Amino acid sequence: MPSNDARILLQAAVPTAAVGAIAAVVSGVVVGGKGAIGSVVAAVLTILFMGVGLYVLQRIAKSLPHLFQMMGLMLYAAQILLLFIFLSAFKNTTLFHPRAFAITLIATTLVWIAAQTRAHMKAKILYVEPDSSGGKPEKSGHSS
Repeated sequence: MPSNDARILLQAAVPTAAVGAIAAVVSGVVVGGKGAIGSVVAAVLTILFMGVGLYVLQRIAKSLPHLFQMMGLMLYAAQILLLFIFLSAFKNTTLFHPRAFAITLIATTLVWIAAQTRAHMKAKILYVEPDSSGGKPEKSGHSS
């Protein structure tokens, strides 16, 4: 993974993990142990889904740039579908508190999106990659 990509991933994952940890502490105090577990599961799920999504989109942008927008939309639809499958599988669980899970999932997702946006805006990403040959450019105009 190129350094810009790793930096953006790190700058999005760290604030998300911090919000997840704060939510786990708050949920643990308010609801108890099950609330803390729900918050941790939500934070891990957010970091996992969004991190894999960012990685996949960056790979697609480099190899198939003409499919980037379509793959981004398909990836977000797949993430929502996977989250729906996860929620369906744990619908009647007693492992964690569902409200703490839901609130933390929303909060960590919003923090991830904001942090990723900020990291991308601050990154110095070239729009055009310079020619690496270092040779003189050929004349392309009319010579008279």
